[in-house]
Amino acid sequence: MQQKIIILDFGSQTTQLIGRRIRELDTFCEIVPYNKFPYDDPSVIGVILSGSPFSVYDQEAFKVDLSAIRGKYPILGICYGAQYMSYIYGGKVEPAGSREYGRANLDYIDKSNPLFKDFDDNSQVWMSHGDTITAIPDGFKTIASTHKVEYAAYQAVDELLWGVQFHPEVFHSVQGTLLLKNFVVDICGSRQDWSPANFVEQTIAEIRKEVGDDHVILGLSGGVDSSVCAVLLNKAIGKNLTCIFVDHGMLRKNEFQEVLNDYKVLGLNVIGVDASERFFGDLAGVSDPEQKRKIIGRDFVEVFNA
Repeated sequence: MQQKIIILDFGSQTTQLIGRRIRELDTFCEIVPYNKFPYDDPSVIGVILSGSPFSVYDQEAFKVDLSAIRGKYPILGICYGAQYMSYIYGGKVEPAGSREYGRANLDYIDKSNPLFKDFDDNSQVWMSHGDTITAIPDGFKTIASTHKVEYAAYQAVDELLWGVQFHPEVFHSVQGTLLLKNFVVDICGSRQDWSPANFVEQTIAEIRKEVGDDHVILGLSGGVDSSVCAVLLNKAIGKNLTCIFVDHGMLRKNEFQEVLNDYKVLGLNVIGVDASERFFGDLAGVSDPEQKRKIIGRDFVEVFNA
């Protein structure tokens, strides 16, 4: 079974970068919305909580019950993720006075803690937050501090639960990859046996098992996502895949035919549909962007169903 790290996304700009760093450690990961944890997935070996544009005490802040995760999986909270866990378990999070943004050095590091294994003294990290943890919950301990941030990192005593207020995923946290490796490999137990090639093979096998001898119709946009999906499906089920590429009239000059040709070079069975007159007719006189979006979406569905 392919091991997996789950990243709960609270809306951070760097969530995808966290995922990239995990994959660079030859470990598969999935980014899911903060409230969509796959509780029934036996392949999960650890959980990372991302940052967020919100403050933990904002009314509209993303909040989730972690009771079914805590104690079952190792957890690492990053920035908002660390603040959120501190906040819900009885600590304090308050405005920092001025936004802490930029390089900082860890003046104190508990090098006996597995999260900071092999760290250098005064290791440079990258801070980017407007709030800061001013008190950690009972039963938690400080494992790293900077000159300005007392609780730069913490751990729940005798638990596999950590939080860091800095961003280990960014380049300016010099040993950030080491920290993530300590968590993913040493703490979560990743075998580091995943690669993009393995992912392709596994995905093709899963598609074959799911689809069987059925036929699949796939709508193509001409973009990367649907094109990758088409290539994987084609490798899995071949002639049982039919792709539909719709010309809505708003492509660049000659792009419709060029994209069709590219798809055919990839060996895809593609049907090109010129529906430009329909789209232009339905959009004529419409100025509201939301109404345009709904018309375009409806027309695509109706063209695919025709």
